[in-house]
Amino acid sequence: MPEKLIFEKSVQGRRGVTFPIEQVKAFSVDAVLPKAYQRETPLHLPEVSENELMRHYTRLSQETYGVDNGFYPLGSCTMKYNPKIHEDVARFPGFSEIHPLQPEESVQGALALLYGLERMLAEISGMAQVSLQPVAGAQAEMCGMLITRAYHQNQGRQRLHVIIPDSAHGTNPASAHLAGYTIKTVHSNAEGIIDLEDLKKVANEETAALMLTNPNTLGLFERGIGEITKIIHDVGALVYLDGANLNALLGLTRSGDMGFDLVHFNIHKTFSTPHGGGGPGAGPIGVVEKLIPFLPSPVVLKEGDYYRLDAGCPLSIGRVHSFYGNFGILVRAYTYILRLGAEGLSAISRNTILNANYLKKRLEEAYDIPMSRPCMHEFILSAKKFKDKGIYAWDIAKRLIDYGFYPPTVNFPLIIPEALMIETPESEARETLDEFAEALLQIRKEIDTAPEKLKNAPQSQKVGRMNEVLAARQLDVRYDPN
Repeated sequence: MPEKLIFEKSVQGRRGVTFPIEQVKAFSVDAVLPKAYQRETPLHLPEVSENELMRHYTRLSQETYGVDNGFYPLGSCTMKYNPKIHEDVARFPGFSEIHPLQPEESVQGALALLYGLERMLAEISGMAQVSLQPVAGAQAEMCGMLITRAYHQNQGRQRLHVIIPDSAHGTNPASAHLAGYTIKTVHSNAEGIIDLEDLKKVANEETAALMLTNPNTLGLFERGIGEITKIIHDVGALVYLDGANLNALLGLTRSGDMGFDLVHFNIHKTFSTPHGGGGPGAGPIGVVEKLIPFLPSPVVLKEGDYYRLDAGCPLSIGRVHSFYGNFGILVRAYTYILRLGAEGLSAISRNTILNANYLKKRLEEAYDIPMSRPCMHEFILSAKKFKDKGIYAWDIAKRLIDYGFYPPTVNFPLIIPEALMIETPESEARETLDEFAEALLQIRKEIDTAPEKLKNAPQSQKVGRMNEVLAARQLDVRYDPN
């Protein structure tokens, strides 16, 4: 029997909550909302009972897919499992029932936590100071570019462009552009890493910064990182690390030791807090000593045993988010780091790298892997050779849904044609990786024997292959009861 829409279950006059009639009579909409702002016609909402509403949303929740359901191999996104003890800690009354406008003396515990997390992230990255204000990696990037601009202006220098690799995340050029810079591209060499000779050509006295992801989006460590940072520093520019792939570096190397001047942390990725549809993000940014005066304000200072907020630095780029960032997410990250300690953080990266190379080895004879050397936390498969059969990366991704797996990132990075970008967090067991590998190996056989299964995938869901391009261009979310 087809499932009804919530609007189809609606019955006029049905309510899930009944208010005391005395209170309803005493309430006047006009008293709180001027007539000019009131609707002329009632808002069209379904009218259902409480149990019908509960059943509706419970059913919807069963149709979703997330890290609590299964393997989520999105490349460059680090969709690891979120331990539930973090949720318990974040719900402690001392954290969940405070308000950001309370006097400082009444939230000393919260300020101590923020100060402690700043120091731990500074130690992990090798930076001198960290700001917890940005609430996403992209916002942290823009913040980093604003710091870069403020630094050069304070030095009396006019810098015009930011250098970004051709394999970079799309947010990198967007962030630099928003900060007023033009973009110069540095190309990758045959190994999938930065072409040093090309970098020397584009770096000059007009360069403000290089934005770099390391490991890069192909899952490869930039082996020439020492020379890269020297080339940029020799022209008086800064080096910014996009920390999206930090899950491969914890405890193994530090951004500061590699010569980076700024780095952002995707707290919701690396330090295992909900993100995407599961919760807000957090993107703290760390800087070296000379950039501390330009960090967002306010900052948390410790004076003896007392913690206070200070917004007095005249060189600061100012506030980039209300209050002190997404506090609940920061509590979760603080809990994660304390639970694991230094050895645990190092084990994260080692297990992540082991998982990626294990899965890569299992698939390398069935699929093209453009860069064959050992990877870090993720690797790229290419479906380019299947195009003559009418099969594209998108088809393989859709077919994986029929095997019970969420698809990996497709068609990124752009320098690899028909790319499938697979990341394997440390939280996934070998058995899960084997099941995922077997699904991809079976799909590889189907490409030769039954390609129609891929072209028509997914077939196991209530809704089949969608026309994503049409949906994006002709967005219509209105409900027509007729």
